[in-house]
Amino acid sequence: MNIKQEILRAFRSHPDDFISGEFLSQNCNCTRAAVWKHIEELRQDGYEFEAVRKSGYRLISSPDYVSAEEILSLMKTEVIGQNIVSYDSVPTTQTIAHDVAAQGAPEGTIIIANEQTGSKGRFGRVWHSPANTGIWMSMILRPVIQIGRSPQMTLVTAVAMAKTIQEYDIDVKIKWPNDVFVSGKKVCGILTELNAEADGINYLVIGIGINVNTQADDIPEEFKDIATSLRIAKGEPIRRATFIQSFCLHFEQMYLEYIQNGFGSIKEEWEALSMSLNRRVTVRTLQKVVEGEATGLNDEGVLLVRDDEGGVHRVYSADIEYSES
Repeated sequence: MNIKQEILRAFRSHPDDFISGEFLSQNCNCTRAAVWKHIEELRQDGYEFEAVRKSGYRLISSPDYVSAEEILSLMKTEVIGQNIVSYDSVPTTQTIAHDVAAQGAPEGTIIIANEQTGSKGRFGRVWHSPANTGIWMSMILRPVIQIGRSPQMTLVTAVAMAKTIQEYDIDVKIKWPNDVFVSGKKVCGILTELNAEADGINYLVIGIGINVNTQADDIPEEFKDIATSLRIAKGEPIRRATFIQSFCLHFEQMYLEYIQNGFGSIKEEWEALSMSLNRRVTVRTLQKVVEGEATGLNDEGVLLVRDDEGGVHRVYSADIEYSES
């Protein structure tokens, strides 16, 4: 943790209090001049401090910016999100995450950007990732599980995301396999990519895109009928760094449960949040089209669809259209 992160964490631990430069210098193991220098840098980043002689500094306000310093100052996890690399603008966080994962980045590492200029979703579809509005990040995991279980991590991520959104009193549903919906429109997409060899998984990169503070006028015309944001649903802006901290905590708890006890409890939570089950669907895979009723998940997290003749199809990856509500 660098000095700016330590300074911000100290202020988070003492909200609304004045903190002396002497305390900060001892806490950060640096000189008081270095403390002043870093507080000035934080001011340039948009943080507002009040300075009172003989009392010290008090943090008045923070910018809604997804910097590593801001996120880490709030983080309460043990592993997930304890290593964060942040950027102002990148083509896509997924590519960077693959690069640093291949170089040995620890599990739980998060690559995050304030803007993405070339992001993609499943099947290479464009994902709109404008600056200063959403959360565009990729998370590196190194689970010791069979390769065939890796798609379950998308479902674990979706449930953790839904739980985080529920903290803001927003009703949320999950569409199999990787979308999170609010008010019948997509608010979050999840993209899980695997690097593995015959004997096991090297790492997973889970890409997450969330429309947080996007306003209705900012949604491209072609997406207005199918996309929304948390701000639109809530009626007020949401601090992105706080949301990320909450998501990481939910995800870490569910990830540990999954690694220790398997997919069972996660499956139950996913089904309770699902908008896909017990509905008539049209499933389009690269090989075929199946129409029928989505009846549930099996123990591997594969979607089960019963056709009109009573046959049950296992769906591993597909586009789903709803024939009726």
